Amino acid sequence: MVALRVIERIHGHLGWLAVAALLHPAILLANPRRRARLAVALAAGVVVVTAGLGVSVYPDYRTQLKPSIFATAPSLGWLFERKEHLAVGVVAFTLLGCVAHLALEAFEPGLRPHAARLAHRAFVVAFVLAAAVAVFGTAVASYKSF
Repeated sequence: MVALRVIERIHGHLGWLAVAALLHPAILLANPRRRARLAVALAAGVVVVTAGLGVSVYPDYRTQLKPSIFATAPSLGWLFERKEHLAVGVVAFTLLGCVAHLALEAFEPGLRPHAARLAHRAFVVAFVLAAAVAVFGTAVASYKSF
């Protein structure tokens, strides 16, 4: 139980760090000529590690916390369900932006501006979704956690 509590706390703190990390490429890549490989790679790394920790505690959450949250505060239970779905979107858009940006040189020169815009927009969407995920997760965790 203590290990779950620690992993849950690390997951939550990394989630907020992921929000900040995603904001950085969302701002930097507004200029389609800008290259920010390190910021993109680090943001993607934080997101993937955060998601991995969340996936690792999910089975225990589902059995130990979810039933009582739904029984006593169903709106928070459904909020957490939405958080999970949005978190998948965060990972997907982050990886899309990461691949689009890191592979810019592989595109034909005429397609590079489009790929750069795709990378920027993907990071903007990932940032917005991550902010919602962090708020929803914090709301639920403040109500009940391991």
